Amino acid sequence: MNSVRLEPNRRHVLAGAAATAATVAAPAILRAQGGPLKVGVILPRSGFEAGIGQDCQRGVDIAPGVLKDLGMPELTIMNGDTESSVDTAREHTEKLINDGAQLIVGSFDSGQTTAVAQVAEQKGIPLVINIASATQITEQGYKYVVRNFPTAPMLLHDELESQNEIFALAGVTPKTAVFLHVNDLFGTQMSQGMHKMMPDFKLPYTILDEISYDPAARDLSVEVTKAKATNAEVMIVVGRLNDAMLLTREMIKQRWSPQAILSLGPGWYENQYTKTLGKMSDGPMSLVPWYDPNKKLSKMLEAALAKTYPDVNLNTNHVYTFEALLVAADAYKRAGSTDPKALAEALHATNITDNATIGPGIRFDAKGQNVGVKCGVVQNRAGKQVTVAPKEAANAKLEWPMKPYQDRA
Repeated sequence: MNSVRLEPNRRHVLAGAAATAATVAAPAILRAQGGPLKVGVILPRSGFEAGIGQDCQRGVDIAPGVLKDLGMPELTIMNGDTESSVDTAREHTEKLINDGAQLIVGSFDSGQTTAVAQVAEQKGIPLVINIASATQITEQGYKYVVRNFPTAPMLLHDELESQNEIFALAGVTPKTAVFLHVNDLFGTQMSQGMHKMMPDFKLPYTILDEISYDPAARDLSVEVTKAKATNAEVMIVVGRLNDAMLLTREMIKQRWSPQAILSLGPGWYENQYTKTLGKMSDGPMSLVPWYDPNKKLSKMLEAALAKTYPDVNLNTNHVYTFEALLVAADAYKRAGSTDPKALAEALHATNITDNATIGPGIRFDAKGQNVGVKCGVVQNRAGKQVTVAPKEAANAKLEWPMKPYQDRA
């Protein structure tokens, strides 16, 4: 397959479609072994998670120039669509591999990624997970799967620890909270973990009510009414992009503004969220895996994104998807081969220290998990995100309380 330059506006290509590719310099030894590595990138490009899947694609779109500047070899990208469905994720991963993909990257959603991992392992094709936190994915003894993203317990540990840091920075001690979460695999695991781990962190508040909902819901008025009735000082939420917008609009409608919204997942930092809601998007904090804005590679990614997508803020979706491709390219460069076993061995030997995300770098344990990746606390501010914690990655000061919605008109 001949490679051509990846066009940044190709975001909606379905599984198995011939992809655009990054043309970058590659060592002669790699060229001699059949040309660029064929990477199947499978994401929820359609369905209820399409906004996030298409945002992850932006991390693919900016990869060619940055990988070239880092001296990484050429990748041919083959795009696949999970259609926000576990069954489709499995089917389209098989199609990507049958069409010649030599390594898979994906796929954001934990349930869909679990299916992708099963297929990759069965086929003996390496998988580099960009985003997905379900613990069991790296607890199966897989030989071909690595993950540069925290597991649910790792996420919760950092997110609970970060809350005490937030309260210290704000000089507040909230006594009450309400907890809303999606009822999918990710949301359920986060809920279970919250109940198990919270006592260890001696958080100052009591959860007055826990409210779960369907991530594909189109009306969350009842859920917001229940949350408002608690009169909680803080709203803690585990959700997605669509429900983040639904919740916010309903909170505005019902004139409910807690002191703080603490998101323990995606949705609230998304570009579509801030663009759609304007001033009403300011204030919420996302306690999530993030990038360190002070690192050299982060600045390179910010510049690349600004050039390709001038109105989009760099976020987790772009950075972790890019780093998955960086891991793939780095392993390919060291393996000197597209052989799956050689690639898998190289993946497990990864040692990237000049990365973008918060933490010491990218290395995988015997299970294929990067245990060093860390969360940050980012706050929506004037249509952008600023990092307020941890201290070593911060570039702004925390604002508390959140300005009431009714005072923003």
